[in-house]
Amino acid sequence: MIFLKWVIRPYLYIKYFFQKLTKTGSFGKDQAVYIKTPYENIGNRLKDGLFKYHVKQFHESSCSVATVVSVVNTLLDKQGVLNGLPFTQQDLLEKVKAAHWKERMSDEGYKGRRGLPLQTLYQVVKASLTAYNIPCELVEMVQTTGDAVRSKEVKQVLRHRLEQFEKKGNCLIISHFDQGSFLPELHIPHISPVGGFDPESGKVTLLDVDSTQTYPYQISFDTFYKGVSYNYNFMFRKFGYAEGGYIFIRL
Repeated sequence: MIFLKWVIRPYLYIKYFFQKLTKTGSFGKDQAVYIKTPYENIGNRLKDGLFKYHVKQFHESSCSVATVVSVVNTLLDKQGVLNGLPFTQQDLLEKVKAAHWKERMSDEGYKGRRGLPLQTLYQVVKASLTAYNIPCELVEMVQTTGDAVRSKEVKQVLRHRLEQFEKKGNCLIISHFDQGSFLPELHIPHISPVGGFDPESGKVTLLDVDSTQTYPYQISFDTFYKGVSYNYNFMFRKFGYAEGGYIFIRL
């Protein structure tokens, strides 16, 4: 906690104000565009469900809980087995015991750690689907990379999967990304579900679970990939974070 307060946060704020002054990064041409018009169902059960069951995180480190509960409720609703009120974030934490998830969401954290690195997110997603008896054809963790050569195929697969989500509604993508790459915020790890993709413009819609984000927003595919492949360098590696990535769920 001391390391976070006296080393990481000052570094993050220095970078934040530098980009703000120079109008670079998310302060520049790659700014997110907010979608303020109300969402209307389009018949894609997964996409419609994600908007319907979207919730905001209950504290600064609980983005994983808000994201996964929206996915669980969406999938249960699609199966026609969601009886009564949707499950809450607290319901999820009480039911899913993997990775000391509930302890990580406490004020003290689990061994001083509160958020979820990509690998840990993968564990709790799989455990959540099992706990609620949700069958899936594939649950895959994809560790992305910023390397120009190695990322070519990764980007192609990701774009294809975004198109499948939008056009066929047969899969979901949970993104683990650097929030400061999308928004004028600090460069910190964050988790939210993808809510849409426009194949023609290449715009990706994020259903950000951050309580400060009132509306969904769109970013370019290149900006999206930049965010999910962001390298958190030595400071965040101490807490288990490397590059970002995503969790892919195919039904």
